[in-house]
Amino acid sequence: MGNCMGGSAKCANASTPFESKVMPRSSTTNSKSKPSHLGSSSSSGPNNADMPGAAADKAPPPPMASLKSFSMGDLRAATKNFGSSAYLGEGGFGCVYKGWIDEATLAPARPGAGNAMMVAIKKLKKESFQGHREWLTEVTYLGELHHDNLVKLVGYCSDSDSNKLLVYEYMLRGSLENHLFRRGSGNQPPLPWATRVAVAADVARGLAFLHSQDIIFRDLKSSNVLLGPDHRAKLSDFGLARAGPTGGKTHVSTRVVGTRGYAAPEYVATGHLSAKSDVYGFGVVLLELMTGKRALDEDRGLAAELLVDWARPMLMGDRRKVIRVMDTRLGGQYNKRQAQDVAGLALRCLNNDPKSRPTMAADVLPCLELLLKENTTKSSAAASARSASPVTPRDRQQRR
Repeated sequence: MGNCMGGSAKCANASTPFESKVMPRSSTTNSKSKPSHLGSSSSSGPNNADMPGAAADKAPPPPMASLKSFSMGDLRAATKNFGSSAYLGEGGFGCVYKGWIDEATLAPARPGAGNAMMVAIKKLKKESFQGHREWLTEVTYLGELHHDNLVKLVGYCSDSDSNKLLVYEYMLRGSLENHLFRRGSGNQPPLPWATRVAVAADVARGLAFLHSQDIIFRDLKSSNVLLGPDHRAKLSDFGLARAGPTGGKTHVSTRVVGTRGYAAPEYVATGHLSAKSDVYGFGVVLLELMTGKRALDEDRGLAAELLVDWARPMLMGDRRKVIRVMDTRLGGQYNKRQAQDVAGLALRCLNNDPKSRPTMAADVLPCLELLLKENTTKSSAAASARSASPVTPRDRQQRR
């Protein structure tokens, strides 16, 4: 978990109640800054079918040898008693703080000490809709799953006063959402095209790994993609993840949760969830990376407030028309053929028929890795050309 906020902005974008079948336009929130969330309005309490295995609502987290069980005192010390200087932001799950712990012992440490590492600490709000069930889901899945493109859960806290906290690795560059849409925060340059392709490939790797473990992420969106110092992307916020279908079944039936604009249409309509639901969400993230536009924006008008509805008509047919949807902040600095390839891939992921969508491991990831290899090769060739260029007297004069 990283600095997803960029100040006091919302960070922990968790799901909140929202009518699952009929999704009216919100009259109280700005969709440009806070997407609408999906949730079964008929769900008055926890649904154990959504838990990773049979789970009692108040059971303690399972013992995970790889996770540290922190005391509340540890985390108070690590965050200076959850003071304002440690505050990063707030979302549906609760408040997020930065803290410092010893890299070896995981004990509280002084900020900036040689052996200290920064962590992000999410503190559950007592009235949080996400609640204990989704807190436990995160502990269970991230305690068992380890992959370069999944955020690392360092540990958790669960004390007798019902305090529930999660301690993550700190992702320095924050969320993909901030990089794509928060244009007023400083003079942050837009993500270059090659970086966007690399981020998409990282997300695809993370999803492919989850699907290989028969796990459905269920809430893929740009705010749940965190970037490290080298822009390496990792999936975060596993509170809505759940086990996929078994025994030859094509889907699992479950309550409808997630974020409007990213959720697959068949899931919203029927509650039928499968790995192809994640593929649809990935297609939406691809569109966000291409266009620099949000998945949901009421300012586009009712017919086009969903990014899919806005972009799809312009991407159908002539591949050369992809320029009409590309992020203007890129200034035309992108490979046109690659943009066409990514647009075609996005359309396949967004197919209304889930059976016609590609799979992450066999179809989506190889396509993106091919583009990634092209960019790496071009970058290496350009660097070699620069180093091989002779330095002229004029060059020396200019350098002075």
